[in-house]
Amino acid sequence: MKGIKNIFLNLPEVTKPTQKKLAFNEKFKWTLIILIIFFVLGLVPLYGLGSNALNRFEILSIILGAEFGSIISLGIGPLVTASIVLQLLVGSKIINIDTKTDDGKRFFTGIQKITAVFFVIFEAFIFVMMGGLSPELGISPFILIFQLFLGGILIMMMDEVVSKWGFSSGISLFIAAGVSKSIFVRLLSPFTTGGSLGFPFRNDAPSVGRLWEFIYGLSTGDFQLVLLAFFAVFFTVMIFVMAVYIQSMRVEIPLSFGMVRGHGIRWPLAFMYTSNIPVILVAALLANITLWGQLLQNWGFPILGTFSQGQPVSGFVAWITPRNLISDFIQGTFQPIHIAQSLFFVLVMVGGAILFSFFWVQTSGMDSKSQAKQIMSSGLQIPGFRKDERILESLLDRYITPLTIMGGATVGLLASLADLSGALTNGTGLLLTVMIIYKLYEEIAQQHMMDMNPLMRKFVKQ
Repeated sequence: MKGIKNIFLNLPEVTKPTQKKLAFNEKFKWTLIILIIFFVLGLVPLYGLGSNALNRFEILSIILGAEFGSIISLGIGPLVTASIVLQLLVGSKIINIDTKTDDGKRFFTGIQKITAVFFVIFEAFIFVMMGGLSPELGISPFILIFQLFLGGILIMMMDEVVSKWGFSSGISLFIAAGVSKSIFVRLLSPFTTGGSLGFPFRNDAPSVGRLWEFIYGLSTGDFQLVLLAFFAVFFTVMIFVMAVYIQSMRVEIPLSFGMVRGHGIRWPLAFMYTSNIPVILVAALLANITLWGQLLQNWGFPILGTFSQGQPVSGFVAWITPRNLISDFIQGTFQPIHIAQSLFFVLVMVGGAILFSFFWVQTSGMDSKSQAKQIMSSGLQIPGFRKDERILESLLDRYITPLTIMGGATVGLLASLADLSGALTNGTGLLLTVMIIYKLYEEIAQQHMMDMNPLMRKFVKQ
C-alpha cells in the first residue's frame, strides 16, 4: 500500500515555477500560448473518422470545451468526470484523504490524475465502440481511440500548465473559449446551417447569425423570426448582467493585526463562495447521462430514454434536458408538460449545485477550519474575540455554510433559467463563461496591482 501511495505522490507533472509569484507578462504569455494551441487542436480532424451526426454533441461540446470530430473531441470531460467521482468518494469518506496537508493534497492530485487518464481511455473507447465517433470502412477503431487518448492527455497537460503558469485553470479557460466562440458564431455568422453563405437572404435558408436573422425578419415581415432573434440576444445580455452583479456580491469579515493596534483588513467571502465549479460538475454529469442515453439507444437498450434526430423525446433524459420555453411560446408548440419538465430540470440543477458545493468546500480547503488556520497563520484575528483557532472556526461557520448553500443554489438557478430562456448559447456555458471571465479579470487586476506596487509585492513575498 505504501508503494502505491509513493507512486501517486511522484507521478510526472508540469514543473512549478521556481519563484513564488509569477509576473503578469509571464502568466499572460502562457495563458495565450495554451489558448492558441487549444484552438489549433480543435481544427485537427480525427484521421479515419467516418460520417457521423456530430451535431448531436453540440451542447456537450460547449459544456466540455470540446470540438467533436477533432483530436480534442473528449475536451475536459475526463478531467471533470474524475473530479466528480473523487469528490463523491472523498466527501462520503469512502476514501479517507486529508486534503489539508501537503502530502494529502499531492496524494489527492495523484489519484485524480490517474483517474483522469482512466476516463480518457474509457470515454475514448465508449465513443468509438458504441458508434458516437465511428471510423471509416477499413479503418481500425483503435486508430481513433489512440488519437482521442492523445488529445485527452494533451488537454490534461495544458490544464496543468495554465494552473501553474497562467491565469485561472485550463478547465475554466477551455470552457470560456468554447462558449465565446459559440456566441460569436450564433450572433454574427453569415453562413447558413448547411455551411453556405447566407447572402443574399433566402426564405429557405436564413443565416445562422441571430443579428442577420433579425434584419432578415424585419425586411420580410417575419415577426416570429424577429422575436426569436431578439429574445435570444435579450436573455443573453440579461443573464450576463445578473451573473456579473451576483458575482460581485461579497461578505466582508473585519480582521485586525494582533500585534498592531488600530490596523486591520477585511477578509472577503464571495456570495458565489464555490464559484462556477458546482455548476460545471452538475452540467457535466447531466451531459454524460444524456450521452449514455444516446449510446444505449444505439445499442438497443433505451433504458434512459429515446432520442429523435439527436434530441431526447422521452424517458429520464427528456426530463433533465432543458426546453427553450420562449421558443415554444412564440412558435405555438408549448404544452403543459413542458412546465413540469422545466421545474424538474431547475430542481436537479439547484440541488446538484448545492450538493457539489458542499463536496468542493470540503475537498478544496475552503471549509471554515482551513480558512481559520490560514487567517491565524497570517497573524490576523477578529476584533473583540480571543485569539483561538476554534473560536475563529465557529464564527466562520456562520458565514461559510450559508454562503455554500445560497451560492450553490443561486448559480444552479441562474444556469437553469439561462438554459430555459433560449440564450445565444447553452445557458450553463454562458453563465460559466461570465463567471470565469469575471474571476479572470479579478485575478489579472490583482496580479497587475502586485506588479505595479513594490510594497504589495514585498508583502506577498513575506
